[in-house]
Amino acid sequence: MGKGEVAAFAPLVLIAVVFVAGCLIDLVRRPRVRHMPKWAWALVCVASIPLGGVLYLLVGREHS
Repeated sequence: MGKGEVAAFAPLVLIAVVFVAGCLIDLVRRPRVRHMPKWAWALVCVASIPLGGVLYLLVGREHS
């Protein structure tokens, strides 16, 4: 993989890291989540990027 190919993936990696960080920050700040404990949601978010974060946002968040 050349420098050009790595440079092409850099924005995608940055977006994924920011997305997961945002999900984890939201997870920490929420008093309650649904269906699983917070530590399990954190593991899902980190283990399966970006699907884990999307699942947390759609299913795991306690909507006010």
